[in-house]
Amino acid sequence: MKAIRPMLWTGQVRETINFYEQLGFTCAAYSESWHWAALQRDEVEIMVCLPPDSEAMKQPAFTGSLYILLDEGVDQLWEVLKTKANICYAPETFAYGMREFALYDNNGYLLQFGQEVIAVD
Repeated sequence: MKAIRPMLWTGQVRETINFYEQLGFTCAAYSESWHWAALQRDEVEIMVCLPPDSEAMKQPAFTGSLYILLDEGVDQLWEVLKTKANICYAPETFAYGMREFALYDNNGYLLQFGQEVIAVD
């Protein structure tokens, strides 16, 4: 296996592209006829599309979160993103050795951003 590229359903492809661009992603590919886009930032790629058979998009069908691992700069990224989305939780350092925060995208999907920290006993 090489990578995972989640495909998130949205009822608003263009609005979702705009949201992720505010988070620093670029639209690497877009097809209006397919109602699909690929969004990329560094090594992270997220694809978005209309649901199959034009199903109504009431809430995300995904029951987990997308956890985006950072090498560094989680607090700096927080400062940039905190006013651009609905916040789930602010930066916190957890006993399992991660400093992270979480926010919701424009569709309600949970995005978590974390970096490893030295564990403190």
